[in-house]
Amino acid sequence: MMRASVILCTYNRCLSLSNALDSLAVLIAPTTLQWEVVVVDNNSNDETRQVTERFCQLYPGRFRYLFEPRQGKSYALNSGISNARGDILAFVDDDVVVEPHWLQHLIDPLLSGEWAGCGGRILPQPGFAPPAWLALQGQLSQLGALCAYFDQGDLPGSLNKPPVGTNMAFRREMFAKYGGFREDLGPQPGSELRSEDTEFGRRLLARGERLYYAPSAIVFHEINDKRVRKDFFLSWWFAFGRGNILETEGVPGMTEVVKIVARIMLATPMWLLNIESQHRFYRKCRIWYEAGKIAAVCQLMGRSGAKASAPQIQRDSADQNR
Repeated sequence: MMRASVILCTYNRCLSLSNALDSLAVLIAPTTLQWEVVVVDNNSNDETRQVTERFCQLYPGRFRYLFEPRQGKSYALNSGISNARGDILAFVDDDVVVEPHWLQHLIDPLLSGEWAGCGGRILPQPGFAPPAWLALQGQLSQLGALCAYFDQGDLPGSLNKPPVGTNMAFRREMFAKYGGFREDLGPQPGSELRSEDTEFGRRLLARGERLYYAPSAIVFHEINDKRVRKDFFLSWWFAFGRGNILETEGVPGMTEVVKIVARIMLATPMWLLNIESQHRFYRKCRIWYEAGKIAAVCQLMGRSGAKASAPQIQRDSADQNR
């Protein structure tokens, strides 16, 4: 019998967590699949534990509670992986609602062993009406920031880009083979830095592993008031830019840095002089995105400078002892 574990990491979102667990409790799966939900509490101080334990009592053996005191989503993800019992590990967040056949559609492609991982659709909650300054369609679309939007169309098949963390699954052996999620990436309290999920997917693709797209595996992302604010979008884009650079670990060359600065200079007048609200705000977000890249470049240069100076310090110390 095949075993699957759904890993859900959560931090101080007990109300939305309850909705997510409600949808997971009524999943429809074949009798040949043995599955569990592992809720990883990442040091919450609200009623997260009580909410989870209520589901553990209502559905014995289906839900498990796990506490991870180290703050940061990647710590929680890796803790969930270590404690999960499944041969296939699926990932979902505490602010989504899954469709009844979500788990079956997400893991079916992985049963043959042909595919290393799978990603499904992430859609905004039905009925959401955006403010006038927020574009959800066309080239100015902000759906990615609004709800981790991921939709590659209606046809299933091979993915040439990594899936997104709130709707993806991997065969367990992938983590044994390539390691877990990078703990220097991923959300933490007060930070929108992400990329821990896409970095893992890109890591697999770079090693020649194959990823599958399952359009029928659908989750609907909650859109709360906090997300529909300009300061949230600017913070998200800045962190997205940082993650884009930090994900690669290496310091970009001077040519790439010049390109980043040039994009900022080009976008600035398009932001300041545009009178159309959606265009104006989108250009501002792009500037914040490129600024996040610059911040990450400075961070990486600081790291490499510190590493480079260490041997010199050791040599100076040796000279003084002569």
